[in-house]
Amino acid sequence: MDAIADEAGGKRARGLDRAFEILDFLRQKRQALKPNEIAAQIGAPRSSVYELVNLLLRNGILEFSGGDGRVYLGRKLYFLGAAYEHHFDFTRECEAALERLADETRETAQFCMLDGNKYTVVRMREGARPFRISTDIGQSVPIPWTASGRLLVTHMSDAEILDFIPKEDFRLPDGEWLDPQAFLAEVRQAEADGFFTFNSIVDSFTHCFAVPVMDEGQAAATLCLVTPKADGLANRDRYIDCLKAAASGLSHAPKRG
Repeated sequence: MDAIADEAGGKRARGLDRAFEILDFLRQKRQALKPNEIAAQIGAPRSSVYELVNLLLRNGILEFSGGDGRVYLGRKLYFLGAAYEHHFDFTRECEAALERLADETRETAQFCMLDGNKYTVVRMREGARPFRISTDIGQSVPIPWTASGRLLVTHMSDAEILDFIPKEDFRLPDGEWLDPQAFLAEVRQAEADGFFTFNSIVDSFTHCFAVPVMDEGQAAATLCLVTPKADGLANRDRYIDCLKAAASGLSHAPKRG
């Protein structure tokens, strides 16, 4: 009987893993898809994907969108997110910090975290410039492409970092490969300095700044500025000081309500 119970529990766990995989896939694709398209692109059996999609539809986690049986993330996820934000004061503190940074620097300010083994922008406040410099909120980006990525893995050993980051993520947008050892050296320098800045790998016109938001001795998140290259270099010290001051106010969060 114990073996049967273990097998049933294992199937439920695999079903949950697959359901989360479907949700995360739709989040990354940012478009409604048919269940058979989801199954093909995540490499899952169509029968199990259809079963899970129907379960998620019944519970409002997915909704039909765009016709032809396409599905996308459901509004219940919004209410779950709203409940999370109500429980944690951290979100409101973060929004205030980003607003201050954008006002003080006129640059685009971002709050960033790891999402699995990728980097993502969680919150953003655009600066006062007439043109837009930003990354879409929630978009997954390889860790080595980002200034924040050098700070968000500092709590790991070098071997853990190389095991954590997919090898293909060291291929840069222009097709060149970033030497993993060079990346590790930048991680350790960022850890010692308490910040990291560089000319963006993704956008040749911008300069990026990041400082850690500390929680229990490690970088749980980062505050960032994304600036035009010339302005970023000209105001480097001031921008770093602004970021550090803002991050210090967040580093004792989250506060539980």
